[in-house]
Amino acid sequence: MKQVSQTLVSGASAVPVSADEGGLSLYSDQVRSWRENGFAFVDGLFPTDLIERARAECMPLFPSPGSPESEAVTDYGSMGVMEFPSPSDAINEITLHPRLLMAISQLLGLRIRDLRLTQSEAWPKYGHTREAESPLDNQDQRMHVDYPNHTLTHPADWDQPEAVSILIYFDSVEECGGATEFVPRSGADDPAYQGPLVRTPGMSGLKFLNDRDAAEAYLREVAPEIARWREESLYSKARSVRYQPGSVLFYRQDLWHRGTPMRAGAVRLLHNITYRRADCEWISTVHQGWAWAMYRASKVMVRRLAESSVDQRCVLGFPAPGHAYWTRGTLDAVRARFESWGMEMAPYEAAWLDGVDEESDVKRDAIAVNGAVSRDDLLRENASLREELNSLRRDLDRD
Repeated sequence: MKQVSQTLVSGASAVPVSADEGGLSLYSDQVRSWRENGFAFVDGLFPTDLIERARAECMPLFPSPGSPESEAVTDYGSMGVMEFPSPSDAINEITLHPRLLMAISQLLGLRIRDLRLTQSEAWPKYGHTREAESPLDNQDQRMHVDYPNHTLTHPADWDQPEAVSILIYFDSVEECGGATEFVPRSGADDPAYQGPLVRTPGMSGLKFLNDRDAAEAYLREVAPEIARWREESLYSKARSVRYQPGSVLFYRQDLWHRGTPMRAGAVRLLHNITYRRADCEWISTVHQGWAWAMYRASKVMVRRLAESSVDQRCVLGFPAPGHAYWTRGTLDAVRARFESWGMEMAPYEAAWLDGVDEESDVKRDAIAVNGAVSRDDLLRENASLREELNSLRRDLDRD
């Protein structure tokens, strides 16, 4: 197996579920590490049985390690098999887990409902018995940042993070090898993080190559200054994660990192997840889109949406209570679509009624101030009251 960083980083414990920390998932020093150094490596975020169940549900869907089929797998991903919403209920549960959403909320400093899911995919990486045969091989990656195939732009200034990338491990580094390497940011003057971050294959006119040896040989030929900089500022400063089942690496799309070779004959399951700020629309959704799965025979997306909390629905793009989308008509229509699956519409109904009441109060205040009201105002007020009366009648009929 090729040489990788010998500086191993062990995961620090997440906030225990039983701790009196106001429902938080991460400690303040973990949040600070992610914001300042670009990473937080955490253990204990998820229940052990959930991690075990996810691995048990995923592995039968992939080739067995050491098989000819596994030897042919040389790239990232599951070929769409395990993209959200996946056939694994456990993987879907991890993707929207309240503890994970709280951690991301802490890292970005946002409410959970102001986050948006853009990627969730579980996939296997196999240890091969041969050297890489293609410069695009994923076994021993070149050092890279993730933003080029996630965003249409470039990451914002360091102190304005836009997204959280996540790696969740289901195996141990001792059994599998393949420790993820990364380059911690040491401060504002760190040479590795002086932007723009474009000194990597596939950017700024450089050819895309994935294999480390092929990529660095190419750079030594066409851009020797970049090759020297990468060796001195990236590879020589890299650290590796000592992952165990359930370990989570929170990192940024502007953190330098890479995958390293697996032990021959081993297989490691990994779950990639990305969340962005809701207002960063230039960060793309990697997969087809969640509604595309609504017609699947398994009804996995319909069930997941109906059974989710308000915040979990929001991160998928479902309109929050109080959003302008909600009217008497849309409330009734969405209820008709999902009621048989058990979706609870009360929070959306209550917020809409509060908005109607506030609108009526504003109109009454305007009348009191102006001493008069137009015919159109009266007609609109009358229509609103009729809607409220019809709503009450429907509620009574259901009771």
